[in-house]
Parts: sequence; C-alpha cells; structure tokens
Amino acid sequence: MDKLNLAFLLIVVSIFAVDSQQPNFIIMLMDDMGWGDLGTLGEPAKETPNLDKMADEGMLLTDIYASNPLCSPSRAALLTGRLPIRTGFYTTNAHARNAYIPQNVMGGIQSDEVLFPKLLQKAGYTTKIVGKWHLGQQPEYLPLKHGFDEWFGAPDCHVGPYDNKVEPNIPVYENDHMVGRYYEEFPINKKSGESNMTQVFVESAVEFITRQASEKKPFFLYWAPDATHTPVYASKEYLGTSKRGLYGDAVRELDDGVGTILDKLKQLDIAKDTMVFFSSDNGPALNSDVMGRQFPS
Repeated sequence: MDKLNLAFLLIVVSIFAVDSQQPNFIIMLMDDMGWGDLGTLGEPAKETPNLDKMADEGMLLTDIYASNPLCSPSRAALLTGRLPIRTGFYTTNAHARNAYIPQNVMGGIQSDEVLFPKLLQKAGYTTKIVGKWHLGQQPEYLPLKHGFDEWFGAPDCHVGPYDNKVEPNIPVYENDHMVGRYYEEFPINKKSGESNMTQVFVESAVEFITRQASEKKPFFLYWAPDATHTPVYASKEYLGTSKRGLYGDAVRELDDGVGTILDKLKQLDIAKDTMVFFSSDNGPALNSDVMGRQFPS
C-alpha cells in the first residue's frame, strides 16, 4: 500500500471513529503530468500560480510515488489502496499487458474490490467522479457500480478519432447514460490542439460542489481531467499562452481550473471543511512529441 492510499484510509477510519463534522474530500488526479511541471517544484516559467499557492498554504508531499507508470493500474491502486497486481492491473514483459483498459478489452475492476468512494458512501457521503475512469468499459465495471453516485466523463482517455466502422470513438457519460463521443459531440481538434473539455470538467465539478454545499451534505469529488495526456488539448483562450507550447497551455488551463474549484470552496464557506489532494497518475509520457519540461511523479 503506498503512502497516499494509507493516508486516505486513515482519514476514513477517523471519520467512523469520531462523532464530529465530516470533512469533504476532493482528489484532483492529473493525467501524465510530471512533478517538474509545477513552479513550486522548480519549473522556471512559473505558470502554475494556483497550484504553487496551494502548496504554499498546505502541505507539499515530495516522497509519495505513483504505484505504476501506466494509467489503469495507478488509478486502481489509488482507489483501492492495494498493489495493482492484486486488482488484476499489472505489467509483464509484454509492454503494458493487463495494465490498461482500452475499449476493445472486456475486463475491468472486479466487483469484490472495495474502492475508497464505497467506504465514504457508507459514511453518508455523496460521491462523484468527473473525467477519466479507465478501470473498465463494460457496464459492470463503470463508476456507478463501484462506489460513485454520479459521473461525468469517459471510461477511457480521449484517444482517437476512430472511423466508427471498425472501432467507435470513446463515449462520454452523464451518470449511466451516454451523452456523446469524443471528436463528435465533444470535439477535439488534433491539428490545433483545441478542445474545451477541461472547462466542461471544471463546470461539472463546481456544479456538484455547489449543490452539495446547498444541501449541507458531505461529499467526495474525484476530479480526473485528461488534457495533458496525448493528444494534448487546451481551450481556445489558452492556446499559445504558454512558453512551453501546447502542453504548457494545457497545464496552465488545468492550474486555472484548480484555482476555480478552490475559490468556489471559499465562496461557499466550506474550504476549512474540505481536504483537497492534488497528484498525477504516473508522471509524464516521455515518448510524447508534445511535452514540456517535466519529470516523472
């Protein structure tokens, strides 16, 4: 069990043990972002003011490691607190075998795995995932079967586009209903790198937080945008604004998204009742051709 998951589980235990105000939890998990992308950790362009401020005002944990260098096993470990191989997500000498779940793979997270949000549900929390799931494509493996009350996002990354003859584009869900597909109802321009998906993910997170605050219910938000996973994208207003190219544009937009979410907590007067964690799933994709200066997590 890695240190971050152990910390989460200890927090859950404390919730059951102490009869007091239940804190809210937000996990912000980036996709293929390295620790060297943040100004607080030395990135010279200093283009992440919100995350740098978050580190200054909170705790900067520099000795925490992702459990695997690939998306699915890292995310399975984060949500279960178990080594990836124990959940069926693991690597072998065959590159990435059993370690990630593209849409043509039938498997996924098993029903007997106890995920962090399931524990929180039992403690009276409302739980939501916004963004990338990547623990299975079939209905029995999707988030609402594994501890989440709500979901807006996709079961896989925004890879594509596909021809819809041999393979369809990745679906996007609102809870258990498909509401469109990447490159279709949710466009991504691979040539320019333009897409407003990060803004859509921010809006979904803010709406959920606002609704839970108005109902005075404790909540868990798992915010997992994927803009920094190739093919990298950013909204039109961010394109060309970074010294580090398109990848830097995506990081700047995500940083602003973090700032928007943290500001909303303050506006709703629940910031002191909310624990917010920021991390990356596995560090940068070093084989990508759209990377800025970054380092593995």
